[in-house]
Amino acid sequence: MQTSENVIIIDADYADSVAFDLTVNFERMLERRIDKADLPLWLDCVALDGGLREGENNVQVVLIHEKDKTAMDNFMPEKYEELTGKAFKDHIGEFAITAVQTEDMAPKGQLLCDVVKTACALDNVKRIVIVPDTEYYNDVRNALRQADDEKRITVLAMQPMPGGNFKQEILGYSLMQALGIRSDEIRTDN
Repeated sequence: MQTSENVIIIDADYADSVAFDLTVNFERMLERRIDKADLPLWLDCVALDGGLREGENNVQVVLIHEKDKTAMDNFMPEKYEELTGKAFKDHIGEFAITAVQTEDMAPKGQLLCDVVKTACALDNVKRIVIVPDTEYYNDVRNALRQADDEKRITVLAMQPMPGGNFKQEILGYSLMQALGIRSDEIRTDN
């Protein structure tokens, strides 16, 4: 794994599924079409949720997906093959993307936990943001138990999860931003 001080580890299938659910629900509620999520914008939001600020930062993004999935259905750009080895640079920093597919011998949750443990063990990694499927959240929490207290670790989930030695943020907010859903569109009165 190429490493930088900042690592974002994402279960891409899970993030894609949550983006789909948000799209369906908000299209109905807002009575308009929701475009696919802007992947670079979402990664900016995820980095900000993890405590990164504007600057000349280097961010390694690891998208973990099932072997039979070749693309995300609800993000642009979407094809894993085209994303791997690509990077983009903006006001937050430079984001280098790697897509990793599961193999027959290890389930996706185990692969994600292995990548998390590797990132935690690297001295130069200072910030880790993780987007795990809730299905194996406890495995991720256990993988983080040995993490150095000096590392800033943030886990994004759709709802607060039982704690650990990390910060938590709500995944839906960053995805709504990337989907182009504005807060002023959401009615709170009936």
